[in-house]
Amino acid sequence: MKAMKTIKWKHYISYIVLAAVTVALAAFSFSGALKSSNLYLLEKIAISIMLAVSLSTVVGFLGELSLGHAGFMCVGAYLGGKCSVLLEPILGEFPALAVSVLVGGIVAAVFGVVIGLPALRLRGDYLAIVTLAFGEIVRSVFMNSSAESFGGSLGLETPRFDKNILFIIAFVLVIVCLAVTQNLIRSKHGRAITSIRDNEIAARATGINVTKYKLIVFTVSSFFAGVAGVLYSYSNYNVQSTNFDYNYSIEILVMVVLGGMGSINGSIIAATLITFLDVELQTILTGNLAVLQDLFYALILIVLVIYNNATSLKGFREKYNLKKLFGGLRKNHTVKDDEAKWHRVPTKIEMDEVLSVDLQVSSPYTPDKTDKEDK
Repeated sequence: MKAMKTIKWKHYISYIVLAAVTVALAAFSFSGALKSSNLYLLEKIAISIMLAVSLSTVVGFLGELSLGHAGFMCVGAYLGGKCSVLLEPILGEFPALAVSVLVGGIVAAVFGVVIGLPALRLRGDYLAIVTLAFGEIVRSVFMNSSAESFGGSLGLETPRFDKNILFIIAFVLVIVCLAVTQNLIRSKHGRAITSIRDNEIAARATGINVTKYKLIVFTVSSFFAGVAGVLYSYSNYNVQSTNFDYNYSIEILVMVVLGGMGSINGSIIAATLITFLDVELQTILTGNLAVLQDLFYALILIVLVIYNNATSLKGFREKYNLKKLFGGLRKNHTVKDDEAKWHRVPTKIEMDEVLSVDLQVSSPYTPDKTDKEDK
């Protein structure tokens, strides 16, 4: 019989923690222990986690810089919100939500393919500029739409889902996003994606279809950004295009960079912290001080970039990183006896003995006739 495969529980820590937190918070919510402001904060945290994890696949694992993630969220928020307005009187609250999530995610994914086909042939700053332009174009289109279609500059009025249930649905969708993303990254396709990040020329040389895998990552990322946009439309009574500007894309990027490039668990933690700080800063920084909030995110991003790339800080990063710290805590420091010592290795002779070779003395040399003739 084949040996049973051992379960790698470290791959399921994020699922277990999120599921446990969701169940606990749901129990508090139904018992009435959570305030309305806390329920709204949980909704924002779930949306931020989905945005950070979806963008992490592009920035962290594919190695491309995208600044238009808020644009895909904007598409999902407006189109999913419009579906909810039209379908809720017919289907009811929950079926309308399910259909709106699918419509918002699929349409955002289609936009991801349309933008990705020409844009993903670019790299670096050029791709960042194209995705940034896409986000601004989408925002401008919805802002200048008619009041009957998408509300125009006043925004689109959307139905509000039950606060006691919406955050639970949001966290369930976050777990789905994690399952899709992690299974993609840990598959053979994920290894191809990370090889493109490490060296695109070498990946092409080995036969990897670079354009295909870039499109897959871009499409999956856009889909979940659209789903997050639909959840945003249900979390608010009004969807305005001004909320999906360049600064919001930078905020999502800060979550990914703060959590660590290519770290899904880090993106989850960073998204939670940034969202909590965002809510706190909105209550503290009011009036003219509100502009300092965007400065705060820019400052975090600059500090992180300097810390991760400064050569003078390389020794400090290697000595005081979290991975090494937790690895040292788990490590058993007891020194085991060396099994390869000389007294344990079986040998035919002792190592301190003097090797000798017995030489037999041959008979003395006697010249023959030929030697005498040569003389």
